[in-house]
Amino acid sequence: MPPRDPEKVLVIKLGPLRQFVLAAAAMRQIRAAHPQAHVTLLTTLPFESLAKASPYFDAVESDGDAKGLGEWLGLIGRLRRARYDRVYDLQASRTSKAIHLGLGPVGPAWSGAGPLRGPGRAHPLDRQAAQLKAAGAWPDAAAGPGDAPPPDLSWILKTAPAERPVRDGINRRAYVLLIPGASETPPSLRWPPERYGELGRLLRQRGFDVVIVGAPQDGDVARAIQHQVPGARDLTGGPDFARVALLGARAAAVIGADAGLLHLASAAGAPAIVVCPKAADPALSAPRGHVTVLQAGEMAELPAATVAQAVDSLSPAGARSA
Repeated sequence: MPPRDPEKVLVIKLGPLRQFVLAAAAMRQIRAAHPQAHVTLLTTLPFESLAKASPYFDAVESDGDAKGLGEWLGLIGRLRRARYDRVYDLQASRTSKAIHLGLGPVGPAWSGAGPLRGPGRAHPLDRQAAQLKAAGAWPDAAAGPGDAPPPDLSWILKTAPAERPVRDGINRRAYVLLIPGASETPPSLRWPPERYGELGRLLRQRGFDVVIVGAPQDGDVARAIQHQVPGARDLTGGPDFARVALLGARAAAVIGADAGLLHLASAAGAPAIVVCPKAADPALSAPRGHVTVLQAGEMAELPAATVAQAVDSLSPAGARSA
């Protein structure tokens, strides 16, 4: 009797970054539930390198944001020809629902996610854990609000090249990542650049290097911080997500807005300090794990010294060698 072909599983997660990172917890569980299957991720180009570096997928397809009728028909045609046995829709968008319809009434077994918003709104981690439990892929998933485990991207360290010895045997200084999140946070809800600058000076006094990470929209904030903190490194621009994850895996801490890059660095292993307004509900959006949330009615009222004290609680002895 010829051997049976492995099960073919498709996972759909297109973005944005915050939601992609949070979905990594479900991706890990899907891989565990289908250890012998051929698992493919359908995503978009910004996430291709990070997804290919992960241990969860046998193939990554990055054309999930097909535009125009021709690209759309090509995508649906390819997915039909692949003859998937099961699809996990972690996107819960009009696009993924259209893919479901495009695969036809006799398509693969489909596991759909619940809505991100609405009366029953929940943290994406809890929502996706419930989804996989209902699909049988995670039978012992914790069911209560706030119980689903955070994503773990610490595997990124296995993809990093070996570090070269530091000249003269002097250890590198530990560093803290600042992620202002200007591209995702309205100006009235951001912690002001001058507070990040004050914090940067306090971090330098504690022996930390300061690294600023962000999208192109964070460039002005980064330059304002550098003006107050000479020597702070500006890595804003078009961030490579795998590189930011690696920075997070080696950072003493990451501090910033509840934004996608902070979720990425936190999931890679950095202890996280989230600064956000009291109007925000961290239970519905903030990263989980080694996370401290600091809130203020007016963001400018949150003192830099308070955030620095939170860093002290993560590393009471101050900066150590990275």
